[in-house]
Amino acid sequence: PTVSVVVRCYNEAEHIGKLLHGLAEQSVEDLEVILVDSGSTDGTIEIAEEFGVDEITYIDPEEFSFGRALNYGCEAATGEYVVIASAHVYPRRDDWIEQLLAKFEDDVALVYGKQRGNEVTTFSERRIFEQWFPDEDDERQAHPFCNNANAAIRRDVWEEYPYDELLTGLEDLDWAKRVQKAGYDVSYAAEAEIVHVHDESPTEVFNRYRREAFAHKQIVPNQSFSLFDFLRLSVTSVVSNASAHAM
Repeated sequence: PTVSVVVRCYNEAEHIGKLLHGLAEQSVEDLEVILVDSGSTDGTIEIAEEFGVDEITYIDPEEFSFGRALNYGCEAATGEYVVIASAHVYPRRDDWIEQLLAKFEDDVALVYGKQRGNEVTTFSERRIFEQWFPDEDDERQAHPFCNNANAAIRRDVWEEYPYDELLTGLEDLDWAKRVQKAGYDVSYAAEAEIVHVHDESPTEVFNRYRREAFAHKQIVPNQSFSLFDFLRLSVTSVVSNASAHAM
């Protein structure tokens, strides 16, 4: 196959069926679907088997990191391109993967797509999606931001630059930063849209951002964040969100 789809999962029975159904409806034919599971016990594996996924790779929960799970999936993949999707996303259109692939050129190593919420998505997260994933393409972006909930990479570049297995999060940003430094480009495809369902408790949200904060410090060790920065960004966000909510 030209495209291998790698899905990391752990107890995603509530959502993974929508993703696998969406993959079956894609305009790109002959997709190879690989699950990397870290100990699901809720029926996730049985649902994946019903949809006939091509391979299920297991990673010990004690050995899990986001980067290591992706390396497992990419190692098992045989496609020229690897599409990476969270188990709790699903496509809104049947040309989702086609839109991701359309951005690839010789100098493009990574393409990521738009994310939006559904009826359970909080207002604050909707605003984050709108800010981080705009409606306009960015063919050659100057910064390394991307997100592996909805992205595609060239497998030959991954072979040279595997994901960092020691990071507690943000393995996608780290990978983009390294390949940009090596001379490759990152592209954003607004038409490659998925729905991202984050049904997390406040504690889970806190833990996710804490993991990412630790990782960010490792990736960008010289970046500082002062009290003034905190106050400035807080005020800006409150004003912006209040204006959006009023509309």
